[in-house]
Amino acid sequence: MRFEAPGPRSTFIGFREFLALTAALMATQALAVDTMLPALPTIGEALGLSNANRGQWIVTAYIVGVGMGQLFWGLISDRFGRRPALLSGLAAYAAAAVLSGLTSSFATLLFWRLVHGASAASMVVARSVVRDLYSGRQMARVMSLTFIVFLVVPVMAPSLGQLILWLAPWRCIFVIFGVFAAGVWLWVLLRLPETLHPEYRLALTRRHIVHAAKLVLGERASLCYTLAMTVMFGALLAYIGMVQQIFADVFHRAALMPVIFALCAASMAVTSFLNSRIVERVGMRIISQAGLLVYLGATGLHVLVALFGYERLWTFVILQSATLACFGLAMSNFGAMAMEPVGSVAGIGAALQGFATTFGGALLGAVIGRGFHGSTLPLALGAFLCGLASLAFVLLAERGRLFRPHHARDAGLADSGGASLKRLGAH
Repeated sequence: MRFEAPGPRSTFIGFREFLALTAALMATQALAVDTMLPALPTIGEALGLSNANRGQWIVTAYIVGVGMGQLFWGLISDRFGRRPALLSGLAAYAAAAVLSGLTSSFATLLFWRLVHGASAASMVVARSVVRDLYSGRQMARVMSLTFIVFLVVPVMAPSLGQLILWLAPWRCIFVIFGVFAAGVWLWVLLRLPETLHPEYRLALTRRHIVHAAKLVLGERASLCYTLAMTVMFGALLAYIGMVQQIFADVFHRAALMPVIFALCAASMAVTSFLNSRIVERVGMRIISQAGLLVYLGATGLHVLVALFGYERLWTFVILQSATLACFGLAMSNFGAMAMEPVGSVAGIGAALQGFATTFGGALLGAVIGRGFHGSTLPLALGAFLCGLASLAFVLLAERGRLFRPHHARDAGLADSGGASLKRLGAH
């Protein structure tokens, strides 16, 4: 399969290259978070932090910026097209990354990390590109395949950060972010066609924006699955923010963090790949809801283990791997089901949903992370409560009934939202 851009000048991109490029766009966000984890104690010491928990704000500020920026980039992409939004965002991302590395105070670093995240929010446009081209289970499959490549970054990023710290000052980590963004910017410029057809571009008027917001916020299934993603993402961010301290203060094995982090993240890559292979046959609802129920079982068991003092390094690895594996089954399908009803306003839809997920998830993750006191119990309990909240939102979306049989929308046989976006490309 290859995609052709509308317009006088044809640009072609193969399906595999499209997946790789989409994953690279999404990976800019994970790179800017997970690579930082081994460096948080070093940065805190260099900038004079007296409380180690404050170092988590380096991650939180970035995620909050991502949440805030998505509204802007979603509107821009719906009005001017996907390519201009991506190219502008990547350029700003590279500049903010370098400026973050040049700062001399913690407050200034947080400011530039906020800007860095707001620039990275342009990568939400990648979801709009996928929605421009696909719907239903096919969209879920593409998102799962993209998510697999995207997960290579969390697996490798902490080791990359540790390697940089061995070879160079911590500021060089931010230079790496800028170089990576510059490479992706060039890739987009040369290879990615515009996927939004001119007839679907929206004027940035108050009436159009309000109409799009009503469509996104008024569709029950879309709203509820967005909220289900939000609370689960909050649990994931709490884990990312706390993992360095857990290995240093609970297990006293800080040097093992990059390896164990990669091992746990690999379980999510495996289930994401499994999802991509079976989602078109089994359906998004069955897979994601089953994954959520297993998630509740794993996190509930983790609470008991931590509460009664049985937590060991091996129990943490097993239970956290199981928890992340369930993310691979639930999150991409939740995202696809949230996007499915809003195809006619995919840019604003992805922006509003991304804003809720990242901003709300960042705040929730920060609340859970601030509860760290030398035990894994706050992480396990926070993850379990987030799972319960996610289940409540799923039940609201499905009118109290889990594992409903698929229908036309789920199967991708009908394009909802009022206007079908044209498929670009042919075999």
